[in-house]
Amino acid sequence: MTSETLPITERTRLRRNHLRGTHERATIDAILDATPMCHVGYLLDGKPAVTPTLQWRDGDRVYWHGSAASRALRNATEAPVCLTVTLFDGLVMARSGFHHSANYRSVVIYGTATKLDDPAEKAAALEYFIDHLFPGRSSTLRPMTDQEVKATTVLSMPIEEASAKVRTGPPVDDEEDYELPIWAGVIPLSTVVGEPQADPRNLDGLEPPPDVTAFTLGGNR
Repeated sequence: MTSETLPITERTRLRRNHLRGTHERATIDAILDATPMCHVGYLLDGKPAVTPTLQWRDGDRVYWHGSAASRALRNATEAPVCLTVTLFDGLVMARSGFHHSANYRSVVIYGTATKLDDPAEKAAALEYFIDHLFPGRSSTLRPMTDQEVKATTVLSMPIEEASAKVRTGPPVDDEEDYELPIWAGVIPLSTVVGEPQADPRNLDGLEPPPDVTAFTLGGNR
């Protein structure tokens, strides 16, 4: 980690509910590491576009990948992008519609996407992605072929211009509304890891390996 707190820029300055925001790398990294799901915004033919994909963090950089034939990735290469990650933690129910809200953790990162061109570097990044989610799994898999590496684009950008926002806790109502006979509170939400479902074409006698049985979302980093 290059610094404990990122510098505040015009794009990352928190203007609304700034008390919920932070530029601390520890918070930013924890949210990025908690889920691989992200959305990347960029310009496609001069128009805004947002693509859902999977991301992973390696030190001070964030990575994402997709098909080498993807128009989205071609347009994002060497171009300004905005990558976001959001964890939805709960619905906040208040005593008025105006104060209903959500509990969440989110990160927004701005930067210029660069493409990994060296095949060995790209393959290493993709193997790291597998092991980032399932520690030790890449060593048990069939090695990637040269064609598979060629068919995959990997983009990355530094975590240098970013901010996080977090909301927790109960609703914040107008003081006089606390006297109203209206139930208020939080409905917690979470992503649950279920039981592994075997591929019907698995060879007979195969049992789930430790990288499957021990999987916990966000718990392997």
